[in-house]
Amino acid sequence: KSLGKPYLFAITATTRAPRPNERHENEYLFLTSSEFDRVLDSGGFLEWAQVYGNRYGVPKDPIDNALANGQTVIIKTDVQGASTIRKLISPAVFIFLAPSSLNELERRLRDRFTESEPDVSLRLRTARAEMGHQAMFDYTVINHEGELEQTVSEIEAIINLEEGRILSSDT
Repeated sequence: KSLGKPYLFAITATTRAPRPNERHENEYLFLTSSEFDRVLDSGGFLEWAQVYGNRYGVPKDPIDNALANGQTVIIKTDVQGASTIRKLISPAVFIFLAPSSLNELERRLRDRFTESEPDVSLRLRTARAEMGHQAMFDYTVINHEGELEQTVSEIEAIINLEEGRILSSDT
């Protein structure tokens, strides 16, 4: 779902193979290992990490350009990435997007049929651990099944509130 403003939605690069319905430069930038290495070696990632056996990185140039033009940037990352970005970008606001429950997350993972049993188990262990880091985020939004519009509305309300705070502190 697209929010109503001209935000930059940062597209993460990954070395993992695309899922059947994913397209390059839409959901992710799908890179070979050597392509990822080239970007990494040139300092082209804001942050990167090895996750679930693949590498993921947030390309720096689009974010730098958007911020230089006063545009709001939305980056989807994990707890580790958020910790790194918090040190690099100020002001930044961090929203923890949480499932309504770990049981619900497990059902969603299993229903999409994209991970093996060991991968589902790993993702659930990781989610459990990450849930323990919610306090490092400024906000938590619960992503309830079937309520995507509500989740998007909550995120947009937070962005509007924080943009207002930033603008009022600049005057």
